[in-house]
Amino acid sequence: MARVTVEDCVDKVPNRFDLVLLAAQRAREISGGAELTIDRDRDKNPVVALREIA
Repeated sequence: MARVTVEDCVDKVPNRFDLVLLAAQRAREISGGAELTIDRDRDKNPVVALREIA
């Protein structure tokens, strides 16, 4: 499991506040049954969302 930090995601979403909103929305989509674009590796939904963004 690769560790994801905010710095890994800031390249794609420069505003940290927008990043949090985007990751939270994606985590809710994942919990609602949306298809994953990466392997879960037993990570929780917010971590998966951040890994997808990074």
